[in-house]
Amino acid sequence: MKKAIKPAALFCVGGSIYILIEVLWRAMRGSDPTHWTMFILGGLCFLLIGAINEYLPWEMPFWLQSIIGAIGVLVLEFVFGCVLNLWLKLNVWDYSNEPLNILGQVCLPFAFAWTALSAVGIVLDDYLRYWLFGEEKPKYRM
Repeated sequence: MKKAIKPAALFCVGGSIYILIEVLWRAMRGSDPTHWTMFILGGLCFLLIGAINEYLPWEMPFWLQSIIGAIGVLVLEFVFGCVLNLWLKLNVWDYSNEPLNILGQVCLPFAFAWTALSAVGIVLDDYLRYWLFGEEKPKYRM
């Protein structure tokens, strides 16, 4: 039971932050509010980003961790997009008008945004683990 608390808490933090980013982004663009499935996607993305320093060495350069995080987020977004948008026709998002998109589900401009957000997510996850769960204090190599 106790082992499940950490991933559940981190999942909820990630899902909440993802929803917040979505709501702010959509409000700026005048789009419809976000879809509830974005909470699930955000939670999974945060767990994936958090796993970087759990399974890869701390010595890995921070910029490379950020790129790995962005690739993981893009893969999850692509899978969710194919299911939600292409298969279930929920039309949660459509990047068809963005440059260098793949089936309108992911695109190059958002890949750069996810790299920056992954950097923030890595640090946030590492410090939450340190402060809340007594894990190793984060250290990064540039």
